[in-house]
Amino acid sequence: MDINDLRFFVEDAFSTKLSSSQDACFSSTPPHSASHFLSERRKQSNMIKALSLLLLQVAFLFTLSEAKSSIIQPEPAKDFNISQIQNAGTCSYTAIITTSCSSTRYTRDQISISFGDAYGNQIYAPRLDDASSRTFERCSTDTFEIYGPCAYQICYLYVYRTGPDGWKPENVKIYGHNSRAVTFSYNTFIPSDLWYGFNLCNTASSSAQPSAQKWLIYLIVGLLVFLQL
Repeated sequence: MDINDLRFFVEDAFSTKLSSSQDACFSSTPPHSASHFLSERRKQSNMIKALSLLLLQVAFLFTLSEAKSSIIQPEPAKDFNISQIQNAGTCSYTAIITTSCSSTRYTRDQISISFGDAYGNQIYAPRLDDASSRTFERCSTDTFEIYGPCAYQICYLYVYRTGPDGWKPENVKIYGHNSRAVTFSYNTFIPSDLWYGFNLCNTASSSAQPSAQKWLIYLIVGLLVFLQL
Protein backbone atom coordinates (compact mmCIF):
# COMPACT_ATOMS: atom_id res chain seq x y z
CA MET A 1 0.00 0.00 0.00
CA ASP A 2 1.50 3.33 -1.05
CA ILE A 3 0.72 6.86 0.20
CA ASN A 4 -2.15 7.49 -2.25
CA ASP A 5 -3.82 4.16 -1.47
CA LEU A 6 -3.61 4.91 2.25
CA ARG A 7 -5.03 8.40 1.73
CA PHE A 8 -8.03 7.17 -0.27
CA PHE A 9 -8.64 4.40 2.30
CA VAL A 10 -8.70 6.84 5.21
CA GLU A 11 -10.84 9.44 3.42
CA ASP A 12 -13.38 6.83 2.35
CA ALA A 13 -13.47 5.21 5.78
CA PHE A 14 -14.02 8.49 7.58
CA SER A 15 -16.68 9.77 5.18
CA THR A 16 -18.59 6.48 5.22
CA LYS A 17 -18.45 5.90 8.96
CA LEU A 18 -19.26 9.47 9.95
CA SER A 19 -22.16 9.80 7.54
CA SER A 20 -23.66 6.49 8.60
CA SER A 21 -23.31 7.35 12.27
CA GLN A 22 -24.88 10.77 11.82
CA ASP A 23 -27.78 9.30 9.83
CA ALA A 24 -28.37 6.69 12.52
CA CYS A 25 -28.17 9.30 15.23
CA PHE A 26 -30.66 11.73 13.72
CA SER A 27 -33.03 9.12 12.33
CA SER A 28 -33.34 6.98 15.44
CA THR A 29 -33.06 9.63 18.14
CA PRO A 30 -36.36 11.15 19.32
CA PRO A 31 -36.25 14.97 19.54
CA HIS A 32 -36.67 14.98 23.33
CA SER A 33 -34.37 12.04 24.18
CA ALA A 34 -31.16 13.78 25.33
CA SER A 35 -29.75 10.67 26.98
CA HIS A 36 -30.13 8.62 23.83
CA PHE A 37 -28.51 11.39 21.80
CA LEU A 38 -25.53 11.48 24.18
CA SER A 39 -25.26 7.71 23.98
CA GLU A 40 -25.09 7.88 20.20
CA ARG A 41 -22.44 10.59 20.40
CA ARG A 42 -20.35 8.42 22.69
CA LYS A 43 -20.66 5.51 20.26
CA GLN A 44 -19.58 7.80 17.44
CA SER A 45 -16.59 9.00 19.50
CA ASN A 46 -15.56 5.43 20.33
CA MET A 47 -15.82 4.48 16.68
CA ILE A 48 -13.57 7.37 15.65
CA LYS A 49 -11.00 6.43 18.28
CA ALA A 50 -11.01 2.81 17.13
CA LEU A 51 -10.54 3.89 13.53
CA SER A 52 -7.76 6.23 14.65
CA LEU A 53 -5.97 3.39 16.38
CA LEU A 54 -6.23 1.30 13.22
CA LEU A 55 -4.84 4.19 11.19
CA LEU A 56 -1.88 4.61 13.53
CA GLN A 57 -1.13 0.88 13.27
CA VAL A 58 -1.23 1.06 9.47
CA ALA A 59 0.99 4.15 9.54
CA PHE A 60 3.52 2.40 11.79
CA LEU A 61 3.68 -0.67 9.55
CA PHE A 62 4.02 1.53 6.45
CA THR A 63 6.84 3.56 8.01
CA LEU A 64 8.59 0.39 9.15
CA SER A 65 8.44 -1.12 5.67
CA GLU A 66 9.76 2.11 4.16
CA ALA A 67 12.66 2.16 6.61
CA LYS A 68 13.59 -1.43 5.77
CA SER A 69 13.47 -0.76 2.04
CA SER A 70 15.68 2.33 2.41
CA ILE A 71 18.60 0.50 4.09
CA ILE A 72 21.72 1.23 2.06
CA GLN A 73 23.63 -1.76 0.74
CA PRO A 74 27.32 -1.84 -0.23
CA GLU A 75 28.11 -1.75 -3.92
CA PRO A 76 31.13 -1.63 -6.25
CA ALA A 77 32.84 1.75 -6.48
CA LYS A 78 32.35 3.69 -9.69
CA ASP A 79 35.30 5.57 -11.21
CA PHE A 80 37.43 5.00 -8.12
CA ASN A 81 41.07 5.48 -9.11
CA ILE A 82 43.62 4.34 -6.55
CA SER A 83 46.32 6.48 -8.18
CA GLN A 84 44.46 9.63 -7.14
CA ILE A 85 44.36 8.75 -3.46
CA GLN A 86 46.42 11.00 -1.23
CA ASN A 87 48.38 9.34 1.53
CA ALA A 88 50.33 12.23 3.01
CA GLY A 89 49.03 14.01 6.07
CA THR A 90 49.25 14.41 9.79
CA CYS A 91 45.80 13.40 11.02
CA SER A 92 45.14 10.05 12.64
CA TYR A 93 42.05 7.89 12.31
CA THR A 94 40.90 4.80 14.14
CA ALA A 95 39.32 2.01 12.11
CA ILE A 96 37.54 -0.76 14.01
CA ILE A 97 36.71 -3.69 11.77
CA THR A 98 34.45 -6.49 12.97
CA THR A 99 34.51 -9.75 11.04
CA SER A 100 31.21 -11.62 10.77
CA CYS A 101 30.73 -14.90 12.60
CA SER A 102 29.61 -16.37 9.28
CA SER A 103 32.87 -15.45 7.57
CA THR A 104 35.57 -17.98 6.77
CA ARG A 105 37.45 -19.23 9.86
CA TYR A 106 40.48 -17.19 8.81
CA THR A 107 41.65 -15.42 5.68
CA ARG A 108 45.00 -15.02 3.99
CA ASP A 109 43.57 -12.52 1.52
CA GLN A 110 45.09 -9.07 1.03
CA ILE A 111 42.68 -6.47 2.42
CA SER A 112 42.92 -2.69 2.07
CA ILE A 113 40.51 0.14 2.84
CA SER A 114 40.03 3.69 1.64
CA PHE A 115 37.74 6.37 3.07
CA GLY A 116 37.28 10.11 2.93
CA ASP A 117 35.02 13.15 2.96
CA ALA A 118 33.01 15.06 0.36
CA TYR A 119 35.84 17.56 -0.29
CA GLY A 120 38.40 15.31 -1.93
CA ASN A 121 40.33 14.30 1.17
CA GLN A 122 41.09 10.59 0.81
CA ILE A 123 42.79 8.22 3.22
CA TYR A 124 44.27 4.96 2.00
CA ALA A 125 45.34 2.07 4.22
CA PRO A 126 46.92 -0.76 2.18
CA ARG A 127 47.38 -4.32 3.40
CA LEU A 128 45.71 -4.34 6.79
CA ASP A 129 45.77 -8.13 6.69
CA ASP A 130 48.23 -10.13 8.76
CA ALA A 131 47.54 -13.85 8.96
CA SER A 132 50.32 -14.35 11.50
CA SER A 133 48.50 -12.17 14.03
CA ARG A 134 45.11 -13.79 13.28
CA THR A 135 43.71 -10.59 11.78
CA PHE A 136 40.19 -10.81 10.35
CA GLU A 137 39.42 -14.18 11.84
CA ARG A 138 35.79 -15.20 12.23
CA CYS A 139 33.95 -13.27 15.02
CA SER A 140 37.00 -11.07 15.66
CA THR A 141 37.32 -7.29 16.05
CA ASP A 142 40.51 -5.60 14.88
CA THR A 143 41.54 -2.00 15.55
CA PHE A 144 43.91 -0.02 13.32
CA GLU A 145 45.51 3.40 13.67
CA ILE A 146 45.64 5.03 10.24
CA TYR A 147 47.29 8.28 9.18
CA GLY A 148 46.36 10.45 6.25
CA PRO A 149 45.10 13.84 5.10
CA CYS A 150 42.98 15.79 7.57
CA ALA A 151 39.40 15.25 6.44
CA TYR A 152 36.03 16.58 7.49
CA GLN A 153 33.06 14.30 8.09
CA ILE A 154 33.85 10.84 6.70
CA CYS A 155 31.10 9.91 4.27
CA TYR A 156 32.47 7.09 2.12
CA LEU A 157 34.42 3.91 2.65
CA TYR A 158 35.55 1.14 0.32
CA VAL A 159 37.22 -2.20 0.98
CA TYR A 160 39.48 -3.98 -1.47
CA ARG A 161 40.13 -7.73 -1.22
CA THR A 162 42.20 -10.05 -3.35
CA GLY A 163 42.91 -13.70 -2.63
CA PRO A 164 41.36 -17.19 -2.62
CA ASP A 165 39.92 -17.43 0.90
CA GLY A 166 37.15 -14.85 1.00
CA TRP A 167 36.17 -12.54 3.84
CA LYS A 168 32.88 -11.24 5.27
CA PRO A 169 33.06 -8.12 7.46
CA GLU A 170 30.15 -7.27 9.70
CA ASN A 171 30.91 -3.56 9.90
CA VAL A 172 33.66 -0.96 9.76
CA LYS A 173 33.72 1.99 12.18
CA ILE A 174 35.82 5.06 11.48
CA TYR A 175 36.76 7.63 14.12
CA GLY A 176 38.48 10.91 13.22
CA HIS A 177 39.45 14.16 14.91
CA ASN A 178 37.18 16.31 12.70
CA SER A 179 34.56 13.65 12.06
CA ARG A 180 31.80 12.03 14.01
CA ALA A 181 32.15 8.29 14.37
CA VAL A 182 30.50 6.57 11.42
CA THR A 183 29.65 2.90 10.94
CA PHE A 184 29.47 1.19 7.56
CA SER A 185 27.54 -2.08 7.81
CA TYR A 186 28.46 -4.81 5.34
CA ASN A 187 27.27 -8.27 6.45
CA THR A 188 28.22 -9.67 3.08
CA PHE A 189 31.27 -11.26 1.49
CA ILE A 190 33.56 -8.78 -0.24
CA PRO A 191 33.95 -9.48 -3.97
CA SER A 192 37.48 -10.07 -5.17
CA ASP A 193 39.63 -7.52 -6.99
CA LEU A 194 37.38 -4.47 -6.80
CA TRP A 195 36.66 -1.62 -4.42
CA TYR A 196 33.40 -2.38 -2.61
CA GLY A 197 31.51 -0.25 -0.09
CA PHE A 198 29.53 2.91 0.48
CA ASN A 199 29.39 6.50 -0.71
CA LEU A 200 27.04 8.54 1.49
CA CYS A 201 28.45 11.94 0.53
CA ASN A 202 25.56 12.84 -1.73
CA THR A 203 22.74 13.64 0.68
CA ALA A 204 20.31 14.90 -1.96
CA SER A 205 18.74 11.48 -2.53
CA SER A 206 18.54 10.71 1.18
CA SER A 207 16.86 14.03 1.92
CA ALA A 208 14.18 13.23 -0.64
CA GLN A 209 13.14 10.05 1.15
CA PRO A 210 11.25 11.71 4.03
CA SER A 211 9.16 13.76 1.57
CA ALA A 212 7.36 10.58 0.54
CA GLN A 213 5.95 10.35 4.06
CA LYS A 214 5.00 14.01 4.57
CA TRP A 215 1.34 13.43 3.80
CA LEU A 216 1.24 10.53 6.24
CA ILE A 217 2.77 12.65 9.01
CA TYR A 218 0.33 15.49 8.37
CA LEU A 219 -2.55 13.04 8.48
CA ILE A 220 -1.51 11.61 11.85
CA VAL A 221 -0.97 15.06 13.39
CA GLY A 222 -4.30 16.30 12.07
CA LEU A 223 -6.03 13.20 13.36
CA LEU A 224 -4.59 13.61 16.85
CA VAL A 225 -5.65 17.26 16.91
CA PHE A 226 -9.13 16.27 15.75
CA LEU A 227 -9.50 13.79 18.60
CA GLN A 228 -8.81 16.55 21.09
CA LEU A 229 -11.80 18.58 19.86
